[in-house]
Amino acid sequence: MINKQITDTVLMIRPVNFRMNEQTAVNNYYQKVLDGLLPETVQARALKEFDAFVEKLRDAGISVIVVEDSKEPDTPDAVFPNNWISFHTDATVALYPMFAENRRLERREEVLDMVEEQGFRIETIVDYTEAEEDGVFLEGTGSMVLDRVNRKAYCALSPRADEELFIEFCENFEYTPVIFTAYQTVEGERKVIYHTNVMMCIAEDFAVVCLDAVDDKKEAKNLVRHLKEDEKEIIRITEAQVNSFAGNMLQVAGKDGKKFLVMSAAAYSCLTDGQIMAITKYCEILSVSLDVIEACGGGSARCMMAEIFLEKDPSQK
Repeated sequence: MINKQITDTVLMIRPVNFRMNEQTAVNNYYQKVLDGLLPETVQARALKEFDAFVEKLRDAGISVIVVEDSKEPDTPDAVFPNNWISFHTDATVALYPMFAENRRLERREEVLDMVEEQGFRIETIVDYTEAEEDGVFLEGTGSMVLDRVNRKAYCALSPRADEELFIEFCENFEYTPVIFTAYQTVEGERKVIYHTNVMMCIAEDFAVVCLDAVDDKKEAKNLVRHLKEDEKEIIRITEAQVNSFAGNMLQVAGKDGKKFLVMSAAAYSCLTDGQIMAITKYCEILSVSLDVIEACGGGSARCMMAEIFLEKDPSQK
């Protein structure tokens, strides 16, 4: 089985009741309250951003499976499916334990049914969700950034990324764990970053990473060593750029195998000319405005896409 780093198919969940989730705000310091906006206005703007994002991806030849969220149960963060599910080349799906109780409700069987209806084969489900009972969490490809080709998984430990469970995932899926802790400055204090994919992104030939977030010099050195070992060009970003979601990017494939690095307009606008030049040596940049989703959700473009690496069922080709 050939492992690919990028896919041309993503799953996205169309929001129905999007708002700032009070349950995740306790350790996601990127979330903000948008004063003066009614809840229905926040939802309407988020929906507009979502639909424009899907349209832009499809125009680039990227296949998007859109599943409409449901009104009940109340799932304000459903627009970020990559935290509760991941899809793998060996017809395996992983389900993850979520920190916020209302995010656990995002796991819906009909989402898997709709993926299968598109012709994808699911044979095995690896379910880690029982860990929630012990207050242990690992929030999918938010908590982990996967180098699927070199079989390495990068994880910044946090209340949402448990070390033992991460190692269990690595053993189950045959990844080498690369563990560190990443920090951000919040009102003058160094606080743990909630998700790894906020401060780093791994593409086929390069990695976008905020090394300034890794305060432990040995951990930072180890992180760099692994990326260099796999011949990734390291494109460094600053903590200020992380605050504009410049780490929350995903490389995908479009028409005729054309490659794109997908990010928000805020992320793109904070990049330097040198960083843009480094990225565009390898692929085009595709950016879209996600201002309301970023502000209220504390997540960005990468979080909104769950990559599908499943094979198509031969009988449905």
